[in-house]
Amino acid sequence: MIYCVEDDDNIRELVVYTLDSTGLPAKGFPGGREFEAAVQNELPELVLLDIMLPGEDGISLLRRFRASAATKNIPVIMLTAKGAEYDKVQALDIGADDYVTKPFGMMELVSRIKAVLRRANRSSSGSPDMLEVGSIRMDTRKHLVNVDGQNIDLTLKEFELLNKFMMNTEVVLTREQLLTDIWGYDFNGETRTVDVHVRTLRQKLGAAGDMIQTVRGVGYKLVE
Repeated sequence: MIYCVEDDDNIRELVVYTLDSTGLPAKGFPGGREFEAAVQNELPELVLLDIMLPGEDGISLLRRFRASAATKNIPVIMLTAKGAEYDKVQALDIGADDYVTKPFGMMELVSRIKAVLRRANRSSSGSPDMLEVGSIRMDTRKHLVNVDGQNIDLTLKEFELLNKFMMNTEVVLTREQLLTDIWGYDFNGETRTVDVHVRTLRQKLGAAGDMIQTVRGVGYKLVE
């Protein structure tokens, strides 16, 4: 089930109709209150979330959605008329999986939803249950990371980024490759998104963050 949180009735009804007609069951909600009430009854497989909403805005809803253990791993695509790079980076840094700027084509939206769902499925089943590099241990099944026995709280994107590094130890990964593999799109070359996530990931890992090395002009690699 896909939840669409959009205050514009016409857009919301069109999105829900299109998804239903393409085999992606969907429900629409005009605001955050109705959306959060529905989440208490049934967890969605993916959320389409507008930023400009009556009452609480989509960024605040996303932040709370990611802070909850029950919903932090559910994919979220932002749907909004706010197309500035700052708005995109802010949403992505909080944990959005994609960002679609209005106006958008319905078939493009369906394609991007399917891409995000594929990445989410790979994330949950595409790597070994346990990974260990140096002092970093990752349990992909339980979605846990610890360094020297201390649990580290990571966002979904930080977790996926670290998983990518740990699955490719000593391999140099370009910023463009990381954007494609983790976020699915190049976001018009906005590689700053990768740099921001790497910086916060290093900070959270503490001394182990030094294992993520910058390869000047190319990207990053994880070394033991």
